[in-house]
Amino acid sequence: MADKSSDEERAALHAELERLRQEHRDLDAAITALIEISAADQLQIQRLKKRKLILRDKIDRIEDVLTPDIIA
Repeated sequence: MADKSSDEERAALHAELERLRQEHRDLDAAITALIEISAADQLQIQRLKKRKLILRDKIDRIEDVLTPDIIA
């Protein structure tokens, strides 16, 4: 029988993972839209890209926690 707190932690991680993925998609769309505007602020685009990379790192860490290690 699975530990209830462990199940709750996994559910919380899955919810956080989905929230981060959505934010990552939103940033991607915002960056694409800004790039298409010829007068886009390059500094703003650079900041959004940096935020997107930070989100990707967080997503990767959560996926590592949720994915069990498989010994080959």
